[in-house]
Amino acid sequence: MKPVRKIIGALIILIFAIPLLVAMIWTVGVTKAAVSPELISDLPREIIAELPDYLDEVVKEAQDVSVIEDEETRAWFEALSKVRMTPKELLEKVGITDWMEQELSKSLQEIGEILRGQREPDPVTIDMRPLKKALDNEEIDLYLMDVLQNLPPCDEEGTNRWLELRDREFGDFVLPACRPDMDVARIVLQNHRIEVINDMQDEIQIFEGVRFMPFGFSKTVVWLSYLLFLLPLIFLFLGSIIGGTSAAGFFRWFGVSTFAGGLIPLTISLFAEHITKWAIRFAPYSHTEEWSSDLGLLILDKIDWIPTLVVEKLFSPVTMIAGIVCIIGVILFVLSFPFRKN
Repeated sequence: MKPVRKIIGALIILIFAIPLLVAMIWTVGVTKAAVSPELISDLPREIIAELPDYLDEVVKEAQDVSVIEDEETRAWFEALSKVRMTPKELLEKVGITDWMEQELSKSLQEIGEILRGQREPDPVTIDMRPLKKALDNEEIDLYLMDVLQNLPPCDEEGTNRWLELRDREFGDFVLPACRPDMDVARIVLQNHRIEVINDMQDEIQIFEGVRFMPFGFSKTVVWLSYLLFLLPLIFLFLGSIIGGTSAAGFFRWFGVSTFAGGLIPLTISLFAEHITKWAIRFAPYSHTEEWSSDLGLLILDKIDWIPTLVVEKLFSPVTMIAGIVCIIGVILFVLSFPFRKN
């Protein structure tokens, strides 16, 4: 009778309990990461604060022929480097930096407070009107004219490309890296800027709001997700009580099964996190023409800390929960020894 019970118990644990436990660890871990205020609110605000400095660094390094091989792209950045203002100074002067640091950052901070349960989960919107006003600043026109003055004169092909952009209604917007007639350039740039502004909404809702979240949005979602562990717990209990024919056997089966169910996602999570970080660091050096442009690789190299940090915040909850499950399994296994003596 005992061998039959052990076979039945083992089948329940192997077929149902452990796969369900692994799945629930990943589900709860990813859910915890997805509603994390550190990932959704704090990290974007940190990126916003650093963005202007990164723009200046990209402009500076993009002038190096060993970094940017494409002549047109490098010509644009060389022209940018010769104007009276840096991109960071332009963003500050027209008010885009103020909009990012105040309106955009404020909205993200409100989401973080909602996730932490520090404010009611009301709808959160971003006011785009200050950004549209900043983009309509004439200082942008002066800046772009200065950039164009530093480009080499257009040949016949370049002139025709500028004229096509002036007369176009739809299509790609790729500026030739040459200095056209300034009246033509002004029309092209103004039309494109007006088109971009008109396509922007006055407000963008980034959080719809919810009615009942007694412990804060993030905590409520995470605690509700923990209820998913009841399903593998039932099968672990059932398999252990059938397969373990005594109190000591029950704790041994329960402990070993729980430890195995935690060890699998723990190993996968650690491996996936490290291989993803390696891929992020390796990506700038695996340059192929089909994969990305020189400029894209330069930007990726500058901001590789962002995807690396995102990867850490995505995998760390899974690793933490899997580690806790492993510890619980060890404790349950240790508890079997006092019962064995009795």
